[in-house]
Amino acid sequence: MSLEPMPEGWEVWNREREGRVILAFRPDVFDSRAFPAACMPTIYVTNRSQRRRPESSHVVTDTWTVRLFLEPEVDAAVEQHEDREAALTAARALAARFAAGEVDYRGAYQSPREEYLAKLDALTGTGD
Repeated sequence: MSLEPMPEGWEVWNREREGRVILAFRPDVFDSRAFPAACMPTIYVTNRSQRRRPESSHVVTDTWTVRLFLEPEVDAAVEQHEDREAALTAARALAARFAAGEVDYRGAYQSPREEYLAKLDALTGTGD
């Protein structure tokens, strides 16, 4: 399954053969100067364990997870799929929804960072 063409603002950051895929949103903006690189919206596609223990990240599972991170520990969306192809299709669709401003990233925060969220609003066309 090809991820091309990628939705506006997204690029393939890393692609492992038959394994994990990482998509990054606007790395030109989230470059550690204006905003920390850790705040770059990122979609991970993986069949590795989702448990938050270091040794768990090496455990391969039968389930593929698509996870949109806004920054470490802040998930805006998590989906589960039975195979890699379905997960890649879902990742591309999630990237398109995010780029179109259809993902509620503000709802993912308990303590919003207004400057960062305002920039996401501007980049996704959801600002005033």
